[in-house]
Order: sequence, then C-alpha cells, then structure tokens
Amino acid sequence: MLLGKGKRDLIDVNGIEVAYGHAKVLHNVSLRLDAGEMAFIVGRNGAGKTTLLKTISGLLKPVAGSIVYQGQEIQGWPAESVAQQGIRFVAQEKKVFGDLTVKGNIQLAAHASGEALETAVSRLTELYPKFSTFLNRKAGVLSGGQREILLIGRALVGNPNLLLIDEPTEGLAPIVIEEILRILNQMKAQRVSAFIVEQNLSVVSQLADCIYIMKEGKIIREIREKSQIANTDELEGYL
Repeated sequence: MLLGKGKRDLIDVNGIEVAYGHAKVLHNVSLRLDAGEMAFIVGRNGAGKTTLLKTISGLLKPVAGSIVYQGQEIQGWPAESVAQQGIRFVAQEKKVFGDLTVKGNIQLAAHASGEALETAVSRLTELYPKFSTFLNRKAGVLSGGQREILLIGRALVGNPNLLLIDEPTEGLAPIVIEEILRILNQMKAQRVSAFIVEQNLSVVSQLADCIYIMKEGKIIREIREKSQIANTDELEGYL
C-alpha cells in the first residue's frame, strides 16, 4: 500500500477550464492535495465532478489552466502517460473485465505496472480477504460492491501515488457501503492519497481531510475545518 512521506503538495490544479465543443463545463477550477490526504468532491449531479476527475486523469484536455503533479505540469498528457506517472482513475460505472477471472483482472494491472503478480494479488486480498476464496471466479458474476472493490484493488497495483475514485458507493446496499467504508478507512490508515467524488455524506464526514464543493462547474467552497467536515446537515444543502 501507499505510505505517506510527510506533508507536501502532491498535486495542484490551477484555474482549469474544460469545454465540450462550445459548452464550457469547468470554470476556473483550482484545488490541491497533500501527500497522504483524502479530499472529497461533493455537489449535485451535473456539477462537473466526474469531468474534473477525467481531466486530472488525462481522459479530457483542459482548454486553460494547469495541473502540477509532483512539480511537473501534466495537463493535456495522454491518459496512459498520466497513469504511468502514478495517477489511477476508478470510474463510476464499475466496469471490470467480466470474461476474465478476478486474478486475471489483477494480472492485467500487474503486467502494465511491472509489479509481480503475487504481490498484486496479495495487495488485493489484504484489502478484501474474501477475494482469496474466488480468485478464479469470473469477474462478470461479482456483485456491484465486489466489482468496486476489485477496481480499487486493481488501481492500487503498482503502488500509485494518487487515486481518483468516482462515486464508490453509488447504487450499493447499506451493508456493502459499510464494507467500502472499511476499505477506504484501511487505505486512509496507509496514507493513500485520493480525490474521491462521493454523495454519501456519512462516508465523506468520516474520511475527509478536505471537502471541495462544486456547483455548475465551479469550486464554490473548500472545507478543511474538522467541525465543518463533520456537519453533514450543512453539507446536505449542497446536494
């Protein structure tokens, strides 16, 4: 797992703007993350949260602004180049390689990252011990929660520096959300750095070092005070 190396800027997003054709969807967005922090991005549907993660990951190119990661500007880089620098995106759709086994999904990530398969599998089963009993099961038959855990485990292969996770608890039953929360807590204890888009404010309030509120393609508020992070009644007004 990722181990923190003390407080330092990991990534600074400065004034980025993104457009789909002539329609601008992100407006002068700025945010930052220190190594070992989990920052949550909160807002209503259509606020631009997924677009922001896709832009950081290289899936979308900003028309203005900069993304400075470990001191290097990476805005506009191809997604594969961004991934090679240690930034991994876990999409909202919970899509796995369904015709491959759980182990096969991890093997693909291990090959791409250069990590030994045994190490990669151990990383996954540490995250979710139940996977040790069905590594040879087709990923396509996993539950939604198990697919999400597999995607997070796959993203952690190669010990990346930054995870971008989009709506990890969306559509999951409360008992499964508790399992996702446990896993995210485990990652937090290991000082995994992450930007996470999440609408479940109970999860947000328990894990966030920082919250960014988005509305209509803009960051309208940054919250770092612990008492304000814990105030889910106030945060509810932004959803």
